[in-house]
Amino acid sequence: MAEGALFGVAKGIIGIAGNLALPEVALIWGVKDEINKLKETVSTIKAVLMDAEAKQHNSEAIKLWLQRLKDAMFDADDLLDEISTEALRQEVITRDKKAKEVRIFFSKSNQLAYGVRMGHKVKEMRERLVAIAADRQFQLEECCEERQARYKARRETHSLSHAEAVIGREDDKEAIIGSLLDPNAKENVSVLAIVGIGGLGKTTLAGLVFRDEEQIKKHFELKVWVCVSDNFDVKIIVEKILEGVTSKKLENLQMDTLVTYLQKEINGKRYLIVLDDVWNEDREKWNELQKILMGGAIGSRILVTTRTEFVAKITQPMQLHVLKGLDKQHAWSLFKKMAFEEGKEPKNESFVKIANDILKKCVGVPLAIRTIGGLLYFKKSEIEWLLFEKNKLSKIRQNESDILPTLMLSYYHLTPHLKQCFAYCSLFPKDYKIDKSSLINMWMAQGFILYEENQCPKDVGDEYFMDLFWRSFFHEVEKDELGNISKFKIHDLMHDLAIQVIGSDCTTINSKVKVIKEKTRHVSFENRLYSSSEIPISLFHTLAGFA
Repeated sequence: MAEGALFGVAKGIIGIAGNLALPEVALIWGVKDEINKLKETVSTIKAVLMDAEAKQHNSEAIKLWLQRLKDAMFDADDLLDEISTEALRQEVITRDKKAKEVRIFFSKSNQLAYGVRMGHKVKEMRERLVAIAADRQFQLEECCEERQARYKARRETHSLSHAEAVIGREDDKEAIIGSLLDPNAKENVSVLAIVGIGGLGKTTLAGLVFRDEEQIKKHFELKVWVCVSDNFDVKIIVEKILEGVTSKKLENLQMDTLVTYLQKEINGKRYLIVLDDVWNEDREKWNELQKILMGGAIGSRILVTTRTEFVAKITQPMQLHVLKGLDKQHAWSLFKKMAFEEGKEPKNESFVKIANDILKKCVGVPLAIRTIGGLLYFKKSEIEWLLFEKNKLSKIRQNESDILPTLMLSYYHLTPHLKQCFAYCSLFPKDYKIDKSSLINMWMAQGFILYEENQCPKDVGDEYFMDLFWRSFFHEVEKDELGNISKFKIHDLMHDLAIQVIGSDCTTINSKVKVIKEKTRHVSFENRLYSSSEIPISLFHTLAGFA
């Protein structure tokens, strides 16, 4: 799977091997012996995995070594799963039999052949891992357990208000509202576009405008929010708008029928439609949608958010609102809230200088400020900050149009179990409203959650979720009646990051991707192109361990 997952897989192999080696598990002695040897080999490799994964980004040799090791580890995990499953099956089969002597791993007719075959397979697997480990031509540190312990000791209750604050966008909000309510606009329906690089907060800003109670709600008769993302399908967008207006799901309707229904609902009414995260560069598709929406009353508006000015100009907007990074004052205000306890900057001037030098690398992008600040919150000393700046941050290529390298830093600093939990989220579609409880159950099913005997795995999974949330990997949360987070989304850029780090290990099958690669381990299916971002979980399947 993704970087960081190998450590978890190694732990899983050691755990399964340990269970199979227990006296009460009736295995042929030769198989048990080989499993014990495999466990020892994996334990030795596990000790250097975290260091190898941290160094792979500067070494092609380490990256290739990890790829070979990943393939072998997954095969070993599958092999032990097969043996464990068969052991459990035989235990269930023989539980009701009177003759206790038949309670063995295999039936008398095939136990020897099967046992010999499994013994050979485990031995070959161990030899394969030994060969890969011996191939290592670089120095790695055996310090992973210490790092995990230090991280766990520093996990604190990071105020939720830090993650939810919106800073420095009041002027932008008022400027956009002023344009939307402009009484001098001549067209019945006109377009306003918010343009800016990923992570600047275009969606957040559009949301502030959309939810405005004093001006926007009073002015527009209808308000609809549609997340468009990569697939600009006119029919799907019409379905989503109609669903937003009627609060009803409309499925399996022809395009002509949808258009008729929509125009009946919006024609003659002053509406505001937000089309969020538009990537469409096809002018004809835009013209087709625009014709459908032209029946609104005077003052109707379409608010578009996009990362590129080219896309914005296709919509022929009455105005472009180019969103910039936060100014120095607001950037520092947000950074303080994320990086320091209670948002209080340190009194030490040299510490403040280091913080400001780090902040410059975030180029005023709120998402980068949140993630880097959230990462540094768990580093308490000035020397830790200085080492981070010199050894990690200084290696990032400064590029204001691509903030992913900065976000990747925050990912690199996650512990292995959090890395694999985050990367697994790449299986969900963009803008999907994820049920937190369902996600934790998926993590549990994959064996990602590590817990002690006296711990509840769901509680540990909730800790994992909150750790990622505090670091801004998740956002747009919904809470239940008790104030607990029940649903959430992943920022588009974070979704891009998850896809990047997961590589070919996870694949989503949809209208664009229809081929499953040989080494793919996890597959999700979108049964149809849905009319709502809230796809029923029963229609969104994840196949774990698919290979």
